Amino acid sequence: MNERIKNDINLLPDKPGVYQMFDKDGTIIYVGKAKNLKNRVSQYFLNAQVGKTFAMVSHVDHFQIIITNNEKEAFLLEMNLIQKYMPRYNILLKDDKHYPYIAIHNVKHPYISIARKINDKRCEYFGPYPRSSSAFDVIDLLNKLYPLRKCNTVPKTACLYYHLGQCLGPCIREVTKEEYDEILDSIRRFLKGDNKEVLSKLKAQIKELSNNLEFERANELKKYYEAILHINDQQHIELQDKVDRDIFAFYTQENYCSLSLFIYRKGELIGKRNFTYEIIGDLNEFIVNLISQYYEYNLLPKEIVVGTEEIKERLESLLDAKIVTTTRGKLFDLIGVVQENAKDDLKEHFVSARLDDDKLEVLERLGEILHIPTPYNIELFDNSHLQGTNAIGAMVNFINGEPNKRGYRTYNIMSENKKDDLSSMEEVLTRRYSRLRDEGQKFPDLVILDGGENQLNIGKKVFNQLNISINLVGLVKSDKHKTNGLLDVNGNEFYFEDDKPLFYMLTRMQDEVHRFAIKTHIKKRSKSVFVSIFDGIEGLGPKKRELLLKRFNTIEELSNASLEEFEQILPKNIALQLYNKLRGIE
Repeated sequence: MNERIKNDINLLPDKPGVYQMFDKDGTIIYVGKAKNLKNRVSQYFLNAQVGKTFAMVSHVDHFQIIITNNEKEAFLLEMNLIQKYMPRYNILLKDDKHYPYIAIHNVKHPYISIARKINDKRCEYFGPYPRSSSAFDVIDLLNKLYPLRKCNTVPKTACLYYHLGQCLGPCIREVTKEEYDEILDSIRRFLKGDNKEVLSKLKAQIKELSNNLEFERANELKKYYEAILHINDQQHIELQDKVDRDIFAFYTQENYCSLSLFIYRKGELIGKRNFTYEIIGDLNEFIVNLISQYYEYNLLPKEIVVGTEEIKERLESLLDAKIVTTTRGKLFDLIGVVQENAKDDLKEHFVSARLDDDKLEVLERLGEILHIPTPYNIELFDNSHLQGTNAIGAMVNFINGEPNKRGYRTYNIMSENKKDDLSSMEEVLTRRYSRLRDEGQKFPDLVILDGGENQLNIGKKVFNQLNISINLVGLVKSDKHKTNGLLDVNGNEFYFEDDKPLFYMLTRMQDEVHRFAIKTHIKKRSKSVFVSIFDGIEGLGPKKRELLLKRFNTIEELSNASLEEFEQILPKNIALQLYNKLRGIE
């Protein structure tokens, strides 16, 4: 502990706030919040530390604090700072499962849809649905039973759904708020677990269809009817109070923590999640941070169940939900079950040696091997084209060994010779780093090019012309185009077969930049095919083309669309032109 830290510890206030740890280069390496800054921050330097906490503290040169009015303000500020700086010792929970929700869009003409994000304030969300197929089945059923609009935008003429009785037809008649409210109330009741009305409606429709000898449609509705009955049976063997609740429990071993979550909706267990990380700082604070971050991506249930009073008290000040802990009864038994799952998941984590290698240690080894400072911020480049057409350059960004998708970039190649990969790489590197230089932004710690010596020479040329200094290497590949090692600008080659974690990390990085380049190229190529189809159709401007691209993802979907489908988003005369062109009708 240096003199600056000693002096700053003595000045710490007994107030809530956020603290930022800096290394000797002035880079933020950790951000935390505290109910009492004096107690929390001093613990790092006055108490013995182990594992990743010890590693973090050993790199701290100084710290800064920001005082807040309360712990909840500190939590919000902490999250913003972590998202902005992505410090290498912070756990940045990425809830990448993105379970689907069902959204009711409360707009002038309401509709329902599948939602992967829950940040539109005009929507009501129901879920999550761990099985995507279940969410789509529910949407399909509700769309058949309730005549809300199905079109992305309200057209000027009635569509097929109106003629089938599955839409109120706001395109051709004024639909009152009372009509919508009655339908929406029914949908809300169903999504909240009250399905008696839907069952009754389905039963009546099945009977009517059967009487009319429409057995195929009757059987289709019967499947929905039986599926709802099955859901009801499942709910009776779970929690009969039908409360939406999440149950958390954790298990620790060797300074690692496994946090398990059981998701209950309407009393039914619908999913399980697990998060395993090495502990940083105070255990209870660590758990509270993970749970709080989880709800940055997911809807708060009515009730959250945790195992200890201290975690309960801390969460109560951060989350607008009922936080519960218990010492007996069904919920207490369930906490034990969740904890057993956490224990099993942690054991599995230790058994699979590669599971989640300590990425910071791996990056430190990479820096030592290449004789450069630890490359916490890495950018990788690749190009993609088809015989020179639709040429693009792609860049992916890894921070602390994890893909940072907000930092990904694509570049449309402007040079005349789009088949020339070296020329394309020169253009992309020049555009990328001249911009960073001119805007005074921070350069990455390491640039990796998806090519050998020739690509490296291009990189050196660009950096010399821009008068900048960035560590630069190229990927050495096998005859199967798989990563073998790295080549530096001095011609030194480095191979990592004996260092499996490092080898796997570099392979994942190469696979990611290649995947991103191919995906972007295919998307651009598909769009250019669309554009050639759209050319020559009078009245089909940029906005209408964009609507078509959103509605039809592939040429096949566009070609198979009916005239009625086109008329939902295009004026009749334009829809007819497009329909005829796709079928070769003059």
